[in-house]
Amino acid sequence: MKSYILRSILVSTILLIPSCVRTEKKETRQDAEATNQKTRIELSEAQFKQNSMQLGQVQDLVFHERIGVTGMIDVPPQNKAVVSIPVGGYVKQTSLLVGDKVSKGQVLARLENPEFIKIQQQYLEVKARLKYLKAEYLRHQQLYQEKITSEKNFLKSEADFRTAEATLNGLRQQLRLLHISPEAVEAGEITAVTSIYAPIDGSVSKMNITMGAFISPATEIMEIINTDHIHLELSVFEKDISGIKEEQAIIFSIPESSDDKYEGSVHRVGTAIDENRRVLVHGHIKNPGRFGFLKGMFVNAMILTDSTNRKALPETAVVEVGDRNFILKLIDKSGSNYYLEPVEVEVYKSDDGFAAIGPDDLFQQGDRFLTRGAFGLLSAD
Repeated sequence: MKSYILRSILVSTILLIPSCVRTEKKETRQDAEATNQKTRIELSEAQFKQNSMQLGQVQDLVFHERIGVTGMIDVPPQNKAVVSIPVGGYVKQTSLLVGDKVSKGQVLARLENPEFIKIQQQYLEVKARLKYLKAEYLRHQQLYQEKITSEKNFLKSEADFRTAEATLNGLRQQLRLLHISPEAVEAGEITAVTSIYAPIDGSVSKMNITMGAFISPATEIMEIINTDHIHLELSVFEKDISGIKEEQAIIFSIPESSDDKYEGSVHRVGTAIDENRRVLVHGHIKNPGRFGFLKGMFVNAMILTDSTNRKALPETAVVEVGDRNFILKLIDKSGSNYYLEPVEVEVYKSDDGFAAIGPDDLFQQGDRFLTRGAFGLLSAD
């Protein structure tokens, strides 16, 4: 039996001959079959195992058109909260660090400011005066109805009462914004300290305060993010957006983290084009809690659009020789020897390590092909 190396050289030489003598690269099926008979390859069991070769059958697989996009991990607006306070104060107490989990209603920090006392004093003063003004208003109303007092006196008493009532309500709302209970103030509990509470469940993502620092009104004290509904925000070019539909599959990776692939689906397609001629696509992530994604992570993604069913073999089964593609078909297995012959195929597309090949009438049920090791037999140096 001729050596394996000589056969490999012979195969490469014979495969190149038809490409030279073809007219405009056309060859009939009969010519191809005749060529295959001349280029049949014989391998021993030892050669087969030594080169870790494998056989397999053609599979029917779904191949997708893919649109490449970039984006980031994000959360909905209702899952992110910036914590601030309408009145400034000095930080009296806080024990939180970035990354700490908090629950809605939990105390985040305590601020101290003498101005808090003044607001409470004004509240008590107006409340006490309101009782007198209400009595005066009701008295003048009765006198006016009995035509004992003038309309001017009645209207003045009403205006004083309504003004004080509005002032009291305004001060009451200020106290509530400061998380100071008006009922506690009415009971005589006046404090210079107010507490800041968590508006949502989540984790602290930003911390902008330190002990003793003065916090100005409306300053961002900290940020809380809830990652229970973490999702994808993808940016799609205008030219590709017509192919994007809800429920289409998304395959994405975090390039700065690992080469792992994750799954998702298109949930919403934006209806506006930004200044960079891109459209925002909102995607849901499959089982997001399993992977520890963080808001702001950059992602590379593929949105799977149109799909077709094709006959397929692993890409390692297909060898390009010149401008032609070949696979090796098992013709016979006699004793410890394998007999293979090259079959020219068309390659339509590749996806996830598989090549879509044809035409379909090349393949019969039960046919077996070399799925690993074909390159060493068919490639020509």
